[in-house]
Amino acid sequence: MEDKAHFPPVNPVTSGLSGRCPRCGQGKLFNGFLSVKKACSACGLDYSFADSGDGPAVFVIMLVGFVVVGLVLFVELSFQPPIWLHLLLWLPLTVVLAAAVLRPLKGLMIALQFRHKAEEGRLDNPDDI
Repeated sequence: MEDKAHFPPVNPVTSGLSGRCPRCGQGKLFNGFLSVKKACSACGLDYSFADSGDGPAVFVIMLVGFVVVGLVLFVELSFQPPIWLHLLLWLPLTVVLAAAVLRPLKGLMIALQFRHKAEEGRLDNPDDI
């Protein structure tokens, strides 16, 4: 049974980045750090559609990698520290940045998936194969 209630439009960027329901903007999207709840506690939206896949991880790799590699190159060319100092600086920074960015990006991808009614691709008539 499909829900026929009308909700005012919610900005997918703000709801996704804050980890809120993409339909009402009130209920929480996540159960734990990255696990998505079964449904919204405020409006009852079933989150079974939410499948962000590897998308957030790809964006995290690109964003965090760009920042960290830029900083590594700057420090190396400016100060030429020993390799142990590079490891001491950049490994924790990479882990902290990746952890900080992954959850908001996953929420954003789920909110955009809801907004644009994105679904898994399927064939109209499977007998035509």
